[in-house]
Amino acid sequence: MAKRRNKKNSGSGSAPMELSTEIPKDLPQPMDTTEGKPSNPALNVIKRNRKMKGGIPVKRSKNLRKQKAMEKAISISEKSEEKILRNKSRVSRIQSAKSLYD
Repeated sequence: MAKRRNKKNSGSGSAPMELSTEIPKDLPQPMDTTEGKPSNPALNVIKRNRKMKGGIPVKRSKNLRKQKAMEKAISISEKSEEKILRNKSRVSRIQSAKSLYD
C-alpha cells in the first residue's frame, strides 16, 4: 500500500459537504432515445483496422527471417571458400618445403 504523506488532511477535520444534484420531479425530463445495443461506426472501423494490421507484421517478419537466412547462407559459403583457399595455399607451401629438402 502507498504511504499517506498528508496525515493532517486525512480524517476528522471537517464534515464533508453534501453534493447531491437531484433533479426535481416536477420538471419535464428529456426522452430516453437509447437502444439496447448502440452501434458505433467508429468502433467497426477500429475493429476492421485491427484485423488488417495483424497481418502486416507477420508478413514483414517472415520476409526478415528469409532475408536473414539468405545472408547467413551467403556468409557461410564465403567462409567455406576462404577456408578452402587457405587449405590450398597451406598444401602448396608444404609441398614446396618438402621439395627443397628432398
